[in-house]
Amino acid sequence: MALPADSGGKPSPSPIAGSVFPVQGAEELLSSLAGVLSARVVTTPTGMLEAIHVLTSVEVPPKQTVRNVESALMAHFGMKVDHRKISVATTVEPVKPWKTGGTSGGGEVKTEADLDRRRLYFEDVEVRRSRTKGVTCKVTLRKDGVAYHGEAEGIESDKAWVELAAQAALVAIMQAGGAEAIPLAVYGTKVVEAFDREYVFVGITVRVGRDAMLLTGSCEVRESTETSSVLAVLDATNRWMARDG
Repeated sequence: MALPADSGGKPSPSPIAGSVFPVQGAEELLSSLAGVLSARVVTTPTGMLEAIHVLTSVEVPPKQTVRNVESALMAHFGMKVDHRKISVATTVEPVKPWKTGGTSGGGEVKTEADLDRRRLYFEDVEVRRSRTKGVTCKVTLRKDGVAYHGEAEGIESDKAWVELAAQAALVAIMQAGGAEAIPLAVYGTKVVEAFDREYVFVGITVRVGRDAMLLTGSCEVRESTETSSVLAVLDATNRWMARDG
């Protein structure tokens, strides 16, 4: 004879605990959020949530995207997700959706970003102050699911933050390129006002053989100048890599 559960014992677990995460439904939901270009949910062999990877445009700041993901999953599935499991990467380039062939004629919606694994995406930038080192800027980029980090140090000033972010981004880019990485250097950075908005412009020098090329990129300032500096670097280098790759 089965005995009833002790109602005065331990509290019931969270709705997400011990449940199988609805991968397909969650990916479709997250892909419909503002600014989201694609979403991928990773689960453990037992079906528990391991990570959520989201690729976004620059229209929505990463922190807002994380909040949107948390709210959407709670509202639609009643699931509370730890924000540390949500990874947001940003691209300044438009990602064109396309469809693979299917028997039903509709096909599965894919994106150019799902296929172009050479492209790097912005994930995070962190600025730290120190009495001994001045300012340290750490940039995290992601390519094909792997994170790459770059750091640069300098003096304390608003202008320095923009240039340090660009330098740290190049360190991460060359780390991602490994032994075959072509040396890159920051030629200059500039914050300008135009059309009642602020933009970060960067110049990147790259040496190919005996020739030196100047790559340029830009990004509107929406969250911070250092974030826009990294995105401007990616605007310049991703286009060059796509053309030469």
